[in-house]
Amino acid sequence: MTAEILESAGTALLYGLVGFVVQAIGFIALDLVTPGKLVHVAWTERNKGAAVLLAAQTLAIGLVIADAIAASESQEGLGYGLLSTAAYGLAGVVMMTLAGAVVGLLTPGRIGETALNDDGGRPHPAAWVQGAVYLGTAFMVGAALA
Repeated sequence: MTAEILESAGTALLYGLVGFVVQAIGFIALDLVTPGKLVHVAWTERNKGAAVLLAAQTLAIGLVIADAIAASESQEGLGYGLLSTAAYGLAGVVMMTLAGAVVGLLTPGRIGETALNDDGGRPHPAAWVQGAVYLGTAFMVGAALA
């Protein structure tokens, strides 16, 4: 019984590590498509639009990873499950980045600059739209894994 608990805890840690790596890659991707260094913009400048984007993307990647873990259960073993979770998670990051880019092409100005343009301490509505694009894309990718 104790061995089973330890094995399950180890498996959870491994999947968590994969999720953390995908989150980090997603953060880097978001940083590349938004102006400035995102850590500085969100934490030092206290930009609320940046916080909306980061929060939405973090939730979105979490949704994709959760669905990827659920879909990774197979007879192939833990290694296959971890690899498929990483692949599905990265596919989600790619799709979110592409969806964000398409929205940027369809809207006036650069979406990243607009989304980070706080007005009187309030995030620009574009930040909420961009965040919703990330979440909507995550739901679609997650549904594809089901």
